[in-house]
Amino acid sequence: MKRREVLKAIIGSAAGWPLVAVAQQPATPVIGYLGLTSAKADAYLLAPFRKALSEAGFDEGRNVTIEYRFAERDVSRLPALASELVRRNVSVIFTGTTVSALATKAATSTIPVVFAIGADPANSGLVTSLNRPGGNLTGVSFFTNQMEAKRLALLHEIAPKAELVGVLFNPSNPFFGNQLKDVDDASRALNLKIHIERASSEQDIAKAFKEFEQRKAGAILIGADPYFNSQRSLVIAPAAQLRIPAIYEWREFVEAGGLMSYGTSLTEAYRQAGDFVVRILKGANPADLPVLQSSKFEFVINLKTAKALDLPLAPAVFARADEVIE
Repeated sequence: MKRREVLKAIIGSAAGWPLVAVAQQPATPVIGYLGLTSAKADAYLLAPFRKALSEAGFDEGRNVTIEYRFAERDVSRLPALASELVRRNVSVIFTGTTVSALATKAATSTIPVVFAIGADPANSGLVTSLNRPGGNLTGVSFFTNQMEAKRLALLHEIAPKAELVGVLFNPSNPFFGNQLKDVDDASRALNLKIHIERASSEQDIAKAFKEFEQRKAGAILIGADPYFNSQRSLVIAPAAQLRIPAIYEWREFVEAGGLMSYGTSLTEAYRQAGDFVVRILKGANPADLPVLQSSKFEFVINLKTAKALDLPLAPAVFARADEVIE
């Protein structure tokens, strides 16, 4: 299914799905979890989410149940999975990507929904405003899609001699257009030449890195995207093989061997989302819970990778880093 058709189906088909009102809730509350990727990929994120629940007295399997639905990286499955959770009449639904939040919003206007997403939820149409969401959705926003310009500037500082910077974006990302504009504007301001490749599959990624190699890219920016995050090895290994410095969105890329990252803490966002779920289970109305905006950003460097690339890093760069992984 083409991206435009998928997004149209997600955003525009609310009228075609039954809106299930919350009737009598069971004695044990049920949390619905809608994931874009897989149980394995989301395991490290669900850990802090469950911890937030447990610290508030909600232990999975004892006094709360979690119904999991995973789209296995297939965006077109999200509407049906969201509808399943609605029919299950769960107490609250939690989801961690913009496309899955849009699918859930289309599926129900009554069941509370908590999100943890990188996009602006107001501009995405998920809430009326950040301070007063106004509907059945609220949660955490870490605005990672708006950090591409900052990442490009950091990459330029690390690799100032790079005559061409390769940029990898996922065209299936609903904010692909915004990312293109941001990185284009930033490249002009920095007087940098960039080459953009599009990838939404393993084959696309392999093809993109071959193109970067042929064009002799001196540095690579990997755009913020849930698919790339779930397939980190696919974008870390080829950069290492080509011996090209690259920057990513999350510290998890750096922990897995990537050179550096700039972004907020994804695990912290899931913990905060768990707090929102707890408040709703205790009776709070999502319409009255302001969206929480992440304010802490991390610049993380992998020193071992830098040495493997023979990349000299100025003391000023280390001084600015929030963490250097050795």
